[in-house]
Amino acid sequence: MFDFLKRGRLIRRGLASRKMRRRRRARSELMRNLENATYVRVFLLALFAAGLAFLVFSGQQPEPTKNYVIALLVLATAITQLWINQPKSFYQNSRLLLVFGVILAQLAVTKLLLVICNSGDYRFLKPEMAGLITPYAFAPLVLSVLLGRQHGLYAAFFVSLWSSMLFGPIDAPLLLTSLISGFTAVSLTLQVRRRSKLIRAGLYVGLAIWLLSLTFGLIGPINWFYPTANDWGMLGWQSALAIGNGVLTATLVGGALPMLENLFRITTDISWLEASDLNHPLLRRMTIEAPGTYHHSLVVANLAEAAAEAVDANATLCRVCSYFHDVGKLVKPEYFTENMSFERNPHDELAPTMSALIIIAHVKEGVDLALKHRLNQRIIDIIQEHHGTSLVRYFYQRAVQQHEDARAGGKIMKLREDDIPEVHEESFRYSGPKPQTKESAIVSLADTIESASRSLEKPTPQKIEALVNELIDERISDRQLDECDLTLGELKVIADRFRFTLLSMLHTRIAYPKAGHRPAVPRDEILRPDVMAARRKPETAPPISAA
Repeated sequence: MFDFLKRGRLIRRGLASRKMRRRRRARSELMRNLENATYVRVFLLALFAAGLAFLVFSGQQPEPTKNYVIALLVLATAITQLWINQPKSFYQNSRLLLVFGVILAQLAVTKLLLVICNSGDYRFLKPEMAGLITPYAFAPLVLSVLLGRQHGLYAAFFVSLWSSMLFGPIDAPLLLTSLISGFTAVSLTLQVRRRSKLIRAGLYVGLAIWLLSLTFGLIGPINWFYPTANDWGMLGWQSALAIGNGVLTATLVGGALPMLENLFRITTDISWLEASDLNHPLLRRMTIEAPGTYHHSLVVANLAEAAAEAVDANATLCRVCSYFHDVGKLVKPEYFTENMSFERNPHDELAPTMSALIIIAHVKEGVDLALKHRLNQRIIDIIQEHHGTSLVRYFYQRAVQQHEDARAGGKIMKLREDDIPEVHEESFRYSGPKPQTKESAIVSLADTIESASRSLEKPTPQKIEALVNELIDERISDRQLDECDLTLGELKVIADRFRFTLLSMLHTRIAYPKAGHRPAVPRDEILRPDVMAARRKPETAPPISAA
């Protein structure tokens, strides 16, 4: 009971949290084991082989055994190629399921359409029209948007080989039509940031199918010398099927993407753009409760996005994660310099260790808020990683200084050394983990550099360049970038982009004289550029980069 009352007093003073237990991400040991288990990988590949067997042996077609043996040899080639070129997807069972599941889905639809066209139950769907309505671009489009162009090209190549076997003997025109359609789809979806771009890609795929069908005689017959002898109604219907094939396929892909993203925990650029809406409840709270942090997050987003584009990282992901990286400051916004009032600095009343605890806690509080609002897992990861295990240097140095003063006073008072508590650096470090990805490291660097740049007086290109290089070198020497895959060459490019972006933001302005007021200084002084004045903060406040 007495502990409860003591805790209540601490909460009222802002020195303790009301939460008795923090939210944690649900982690299933079983799911982690299934994700990397070899027997699951073998089962998935055997299941795909069984699906190929069902598709090849069903229906009436010549030499199904020969076709199935060829299909198995192609499968062995596909597995080897995935193992060599895309080991991450090969050893991650969910990715393996996505790749071969989407390919098998396209093959199943292709076989179904073949059966329908050959059945003769539909007057407008004749056997020769099967090649016009086959969804050639489905698997390439899905995998290109979800996993990248290399997976899209992989799907385009192998799904074309397998599709040609479902029609009986391997048909070269059909194989080429499928290959070119798939490659066209991938080339037009290298970076999809709008769903309308999928429809545009589908339209071009439809035009490619139409042109190839004309070339190989799938549309027609056409009498070029006697146009009046042509059945223009049938030709129009066939052309509409070919072009509509691509458009309908892209429409279906656009509808299937959200379900596949949720099922396989993949976030596309389309979803990242949707998540960048500044009307999110957390961001709206930030504009009111922590406006300084909100502005800081916007500037970090600009820096991180520009740097990510320069090194071919996911720029949209960096922008969205930058918006939310400091959301934990909403719990105690007044303890962070950018949100402090002019009158008081709350850290004056606290010991350095307590101040450091409050500063460090904003990471855990941010994770808690992110879980509560069901933010994307990548956002949560970057919230955790954006400070790594770095040192809250301002309060650590303050604690060291107080310790030295206490020792000096202790000698005068003849106190024992053991009576003066030691200052441990670990107490002033963030709990981590360190940045694990390029995007996380870029957001971390952008956060540090933007904070430190606010303390620059009369920023010049030389000062900004020295600041950027110094902070990046400090992060490298502190081993904060050891666990991400940024190279030294990429860090140089990132530093150049940070410098350029900061120069654009911290540009100088002309100090115009007031109307009707004659300045008392020389004309040269009036026209001298004046830099942006930083908002005045309490004299005892820590530098902005302390948090």
